[in-house]
Amino acid sequence: MKKGFTLIELLIVIAILAVLATAVTLILNPAEMLKQGRDATRLSDLAAIHSAIALYLADVSSASFNSTLNCNVALATSPPTACSAVTSTVVTGGGWVDINFTSVSGGSPLSRLPLDPTDDNTHYYGFGSNTSGEYELITQMESARYVNTGPADKESTDGGEDSDFYEIGNDAGLDIW
Repeated sequence: MKKGFTLIELLIVIAILAVLATAVTLILNPAEMLKQGRDATRLSDLAAIHSAIALYLADVSSASFNSTLNCNVALATSPPTACSAVTSTVVTGGGWVDINFTSVSGGSPLSRLPLDPTDDNTHYYGFGSNTSGEYELITQMESARYVNTGPADKESTDGGEDSDFYEIGNDAGLDIW
């Protein structure tokens, strides 16, 4: 007597595995999971920059801002807003956040300025400031979870004026843009 599986049994097992793999892929939605991961990076990056700017303002006695609108859109084309495209990530005052973080006692809290994970015409980091010492950082969320009206909406609940961008900063109303 031969021991083994028949062709029909093997085909049934393969079909069951294919159905399970398809179901898991549809339920987990890996593309959405990647978008959520990039959004988590965006939130973390802007929180780190926000903390670094707060430290700069508290530590440096002559802390001041120029009236600037900079975006880190690393593209050959112009940025989609009225900001200037600056791709530098230096923390010495020439980066897309135009602050010399090295003037903080104890050294710069950041080794370099982060860039948006996708960094395209839709998803980028922006920095706006005025001569009164108010500033705002912006980005746009990508995943259905964090966008305006999503289950964990970050864009319309941040206190900013634009419900389609995540805004963080010390400007009341976050309306520098």
